[in-house]
Amino acid sequence: MLNMHQLILLRHAKAAAATAGGSDHDRPLTGSGNAAAGNIGRAMHQAGLAPDVVLVSPSQRTEQTFAALEAAGVWAEWPNVESLPALYMASPHQMRDILRDLPETVRSAMIIGHNPGLHELARKLAGTGQGPEYARLAEGYPTATLTEFLITTPWRQLGAKAASLQRFLAAKDLV
Repeated sequence: MLNMHQLILLRHAKAAAATAGGSDHDRPLTGSGNAAAGNIGRAMHQAGLAPDVVLVSPSQRTEQTFAALEAAGVWAEWPNVESLPALYMASPHQMRDILRDLPETVRSAMIIGHNPGLHELARKLAGTGQGPEYARLAEGYPTATLTEFLITTPWRQLGAKAASLQRFLAAKDLV
């Protein structure tokens, strides 16, 4: 039997600039960032993208991005949401290892995190595929950008040869 999973990676929406003496961890979304996250949430809802498990970095901007998705009505049923300190500025290998620990009963998982690790993970998973989504992914991973992958192996075997890029969606596409 072929294992099929969905993985969604979402970079947090635009956050306020760091302030003197302020913590990077505590940077909130800007007004435009909140609007962009809401737009991504509505696009997710329209596309039927409603992951069972959402893994969120504990920064203010990632938590506010999740809240904007929720307000946009992404989930008909509340997902299993876990705030993971290890996701704050995680490397692609750290995120991959977190995903590899997911139980096989998880059909669809989402990470809401940060660059550069999120972009690097998306590029590694996408591999050397061809097409406009791959070209856009190679160019960058702006704030409020979502990638969707079809994973064709058990989570514990997650890697480039097991992932197929299905969607690249940036908030600027929705304006």
